[in-house]
Amino acid sequence: MAATSFHQAIGTLQYSGCFSISNLNQENGNSSFRLISKGFKLSIPLLRTGTYCSRKNSFSNIHASTSQSTVFDPVSSSLNGMTSDSKKKSSEAALILIRHGESMWNEKNLFTGCVDVPLTKKGVEEAIEAGKRISNIPIDMIYTSALIRAQMTAMLAMTEHRRKKVPIILHDEDEQARAWSQIFSEDTNKQCIPVITAWQLNERMYGELQGLNKQETAERFGKEKVHEWRRSYDIPPPNGESLEMCAQRAVAYFTENIELQLQRGKNVMIAAHGNSLRSIIMYLDKLSSQEVIRLEPSTGIPMLYILKEGQFIRRGSPVAPTEAGVYAYTKRLAQYRQRLDEMFQS
Repeated sequence: MAATSFHQAIGTLQYSGCFSISNLNQENGNSSFRLISKGFKLSIPLLRTGTYCSRKNSFSNIHASTSQSTVFDPVSSSLNGMTSDSKKKSSEAALILIRHGESMWNEKNLFTGCVDVPLTKKGVEEAIEAGKRISNIPIDMIYTSALIRAQMTAMLAMTEHRRKKVPIILHDEDEQARAWSQIFSEDTNKQCIPVITAWQLNERMYGELQGLNKQETAERFGKEKVHEWRRSYDIPPPNGESLEMCAQRAVAYFTENIELQLQRGKNVMIAAHGNSLRSIIMYLDKLSSQEVIRLEPSTGIPMLYILKEGQFIRRGSPVAPTEAGVYAYTKRLAQYRQRLDEMFQS
């Protein structure tokens, strides 16, 4: 079945995937159904309303378990010849972090925060270059913030991936959005990657500084005060968020949603912002509040982590799509790239 849409008086849920309904249950007045495919199971509540911002009732909270190898593409026909050993559940998954490229307000030296500003031409080029660097790394799911510059970065990066799968933003704003965004082709679904947007991954909200010129603000309030607002851990700008406040929402979302997918064998890419990614890296690398304020993720440069046996291992940044050393970090990443090479050489 190309897509499943279940209609009931209490609501409608649509999930674009190749699944069949195995049973329907109702607990505590909430209806839900379980989707089962060869590779994994999904138990999803049917909601009256919901958005991606909800931590408890959203597609982001899909509880999936996979029985196939983490880093192999389960729908690639060229990979169907894997041995039974390689299809066993893996304890390894890849996590890619990408900070968006230059935005139009970055170019103008303005405080951006949660204002929804697009990329510049340079930002577009940075996103494409980031895609080249990760073109041989498996990606099963993509998470971005609710802001266009992060979403543009994710989409543009995926245009360079060798699997050429199409990133599709899942729309769960209301019943009409779910119904209108259904996909009715099983073959098309197999060539798509779900993109989940979440406001919790947004940039730190800069309050009354948003839209102000950074240099003029420093002259007005003093360089030390502005530096304190920008680089301290727990001091927010006027009516804005501190890094600590940003970290509370970003890390909570990561642990409640994204980390669960990694633990179940999904390879994940996150395209987000300097402060939300800084917060996640603080969690992954177990940094202190003093260490994290000195951390500055580069724009458009992907960072690679491997989750193996419950531990996140930082692998740095892929140098280029042909850099063999990047894919030698784990046997499975090397095997994935080898199979890509075989698929496109044939």
